[in-house]
Amino acid sequence: MISHIFYPILVCVAVALYFFVKFIAHILTTCHALRHVPGPRPSSLIWGEEWLLYHSTPGAHYVRWHQQFGKILRFTGTFGHQVLSITDPRAIKYILGEAIFDFPKPKGVRAWFKATLGEGILWVEGREAHERQRRALAPALSQTSVRSLVPIFYDTSAKLAGQWMKIIDDSHSDETEIEVTKWAGRFALDTVGRAAFSYDFDCLSGRPHALADSMDGLTNNENKISSFYMRALFWIFPSILSIGDKGEMIRKSKMELGNIASKMWRDAKVAGDANGKNLMSMILRAEAKFSTHKMDENELVAQMRTTISAAFEPVSAIVAWTLYELALNVRLQNELREEVSAAGLGDPSYDDLTSNLPLLDAMLREVLRLHPPILENHHEAAETISVPLSEPIPGTSDTYLVIPKGTILEIPVNVVQTDPDVWGSDAEIFRPERWLERKKRGIRSEREILAFSEGPRSCIGKTFALCEVKALIVTLLRQFSFACPYEIEPFQSFVIRPRIKGQGPSSLPLIVRKV
Repeated sequence: MISHIFYPILVCVAVALYFFVKFIAHILTTCHALRHVPGPRPSSLIWGEEWLLYHSTPGAHYVRWHQQFGKILRFTGTFGHQVLSITDPRAIKYILGEAIFDFPKPKGVRAWFKATLGEGILWVEGREAHERQRRALAPALSQTSVRSLVPIFYDTSAKLAGQWMKIIDDSHSDETEIEVTKWAGRFALDTVGRAAFSYDFDCLSGRPHALADSMDGLTNNENKISSFYMRALFWIFPSILSIGDKGEMIRKSKMELGNIASKMWRDAKVAGDANGKNLMSMILRAEAKFSTHKMDENELVAQMRTTISAAFEPVSAIVAWTLYELALNVRLQNELREEVSAAGLGDPSYDDLTSNLPLLDAMLREVLRLHPPILENHHEAAETISVPLSEPIPGTSDTYLVIPKGTILEIPVNVVQTDPDVWGSDAEIFRPERWLERKKRGIRSEREILAFSEGPRSCIGKTFALCEVKALIVTLLRQFSFACPYEIEPFQSFVIRPRIKGQGPSSLPLIVRKV
């Protein structure tokens, strides 16, 4: 009888002991293999540098560490696991380029995407599986398709501007304070709904909206201790994403997105519009053409969830930071209005937005340089692999780095994009003119901007996002001016968001005035 009781317990203890020994062995072998790589001493025996990183200005310690230790360094995560931080340009090119499928997303990151979105393009790994999903989505986000979507970008921009004009009119003044971050998120959701799926979420109505609230609540955390534990532990214990209040919020958000995606799909099949250029129309055409190779409903819904989420988080952050920088610079606002006016009457075309408004383009590039939505680009070595370096690690003569299997590495985007060797002594200053100067000197700057990553796994929605934001800024600057009466700081949720210094969730109240 006793043996029947204790046998399952002994099995559980044995399994736990096995994984514990395996984890310790991995840490010891990784530490030994990377012993020549410099880095900070762990500030906590349990949490390593996770507590420090979580409770500091996003990216600040990466900047300090790389100034001190060079372009390759290692730091300690929770329970002693080692993390490599890499800003070496040759290593980045190799990791994000030819070796990208040898460096998949870490298990914790994949678990996050699976838990929140399903098995879509952000979750999938492996060359063949990724390329299959990318081929299915890319045509709907190509330059040709985005060109046809520009009128929708202006429609949703006008709807947002109309709501702000109503708020100002209701204040019985020419100006009022508007909290712009929530509006930025609602604009992003309505735009992707109409442009990708011919579906109006109606988030810009101004009324409470379940989808907008669910999406915002999932990642717009307030530095709660539970959020820290989840972030610190999910690298080594991905299952933590399924427990507690945060786990319940993840399930609720996934269900909300899934219900909406399923409804959009059913409505689209009933309507039968397979002649358009958006994502939904292309899926319908594929359904009709390849009847024996259809995406199953789970995969279809996962792709729709992924598209909505990818268009919500980064775009809303980019819009907020763009308006923040404009609010600090009245001269830039005026110069942009003049540039748009000089382009002629009406809304600028796709060609205008992408090629003929150089100051607008420079301003947005500078926002992406100083305020990248995603702070770190994380990967994990699938096998032990040698990575080429542009210069040896200090104290060594090797021009390559052997990264042990299972090692997590991150590319700190903010460090790469504020490197004084590339951007000059004023790299930390917001100065859009630098892009115009670099263009005149014939300097190609695409690779220094990693806000959308690069290589085979770069963001396929880049053109969509940039045109969408530019159309919004053109629309808003024609009707409003902006000022910021508060001290604003960045904080890290899923993306880097602005907030009033010292407060909890995202917030960017601006004084919006009619022009």
